Amino acid sequence: MQKGNMNTTSQPTLGLVEFVALMALMTSLVALSIDAMLPALNQIGQDLHADSPHDAHLIVSIFFGGMAFGQLFFGPYSDTRGRRQAILLGLVIFACGSVVCMLAEDMTSMLIGRLIQAFGVSGPRIAAMAIIRDLYVGDGMAKVMSFIMMVFILVPMIAPMVGQAVLLFLHWQHIFSLFLVVSLCIAVWFTSRQPETLPAHKRNPFTWSKLFESSRFILTHGSVMGYTFAMAFIFGAFLSYLSASQTIFQEYYDTGHFFPLIFALLAFSIGLASFFNGTMVIRFGMTRLVNAALVGAVGFAAVFVATLFAFDGLPPLTLLVAELFTGFFFVGILFGNLNSLAMQPLGNMAGLGAAIIGSLSSIFSVPIALTIDSFLAGNLYPIGLGFLFFFALAAGCVKFAQQTQRIASSEE
Repeated sequence: MQKGNMNTTSQPTLGLVEFVALMALMTSLVALSIDAMLPALNQIGQDLHADSPHDAHLIVSIFFGGMAFGQLFFGPYSDTRGRRQAILLGLVIFACGSVVCMLAEDMTSMLIGRLIQAFGVSGPRIAAMAIIRDLYVGDGMAKVMSFIMMVFILVPMIAPMVGQAVLLFLHWQHIFSLFLVVSLCIAVWFTSRQPETLPAHKRNPFTWSKLFESSRFILTHGSVMGYTFAMAFIFGAFLSYLSASQTIFQEYYDTGHFFPLIFALLAFSIGLASFFNGTMVIRFGMTRLVNAALVGAVGFAAVFVATLFAFDGLPPLTLLVAELFTGFFFVGILFGNLNSLAMQPLGNMAGLGAAIIGSLSSIFSVPIALTIDSFLAGNLYPIGLGFLFFFALAAGCVKFAQQTQRIASSEE
């Protein structure tokens, strides 16, 4: 693989195609753990005697809460013990959580298992991000991230169909059997093919004083925090849709077994955006693409809210899907670029930086999603107004981050 305009920091040992596929599979374990569950939420809620449909939504939303704590652990761990140990330990914990969920007999046990799963899956997610940052910088990192997102998005497209197929022929417990098989495949592929990217002499020995010093640098870095909170607001609004997607399409619109196909179509929009971003980011740069995508996202949200008021909160299904497809294209451009912009100043603190960025975005996005979904009562007003309000907040955060960068550059 050539260096050049890919902006590599060291020579990767895997070809681009295999590297992208491996990193995408590791990061997509998060999406698989969420999206394969969507068709089964109602059945799980009934079998485990959930008090209300909103309790079943917690199977999705609480996963991100567990990741918030897992990322804070695995970030420093990957910086001190290496990327490989973080990934393998995380996969073991994820497998243990999957077993707990498989054997759950009530909602409490299920949610505990999901928290364990989420804590464990943070290892591969954080370490994969750190590996990418070890090998790539700047627009080169954004390009690789976009290609990874393009592969990664196949999982949200396929996972609900896989979950639906499991329900047709087996029981929902076997969805967790699938998670165990995938995690084993990741462990074998990773250990046999991907070398350690953080050699021992470059690792940061763990000390509390160093942790606090590095954390303070990250938490007080204006541009890092600006982009991080922008991600939190964008993802919080998107997570409200994701958590409630089964309720929206199968209960409000009665789509039945067509729900996975509709979900896949909307996920394809994000994949298309990732492909577009991967081909355009070197030419135009992350900042210009983010600014254009924010204008598009806020514009989409405004049109979507107007459509909701025109149709009493439930527009025709075709119009709904068309508008969401358009809006999610802009969201797809924002996902990879905002994360890359936030990570860019962090250098050797990539593990801790990815942990804090991922943790903060999860800590704030989960309450946002739960709050929006709590107002769902037979119409989509909460989803639309949530999109508009939080996309606008994200635009303000990005403006703050860019102003901070300009001030810092002028003082150098």
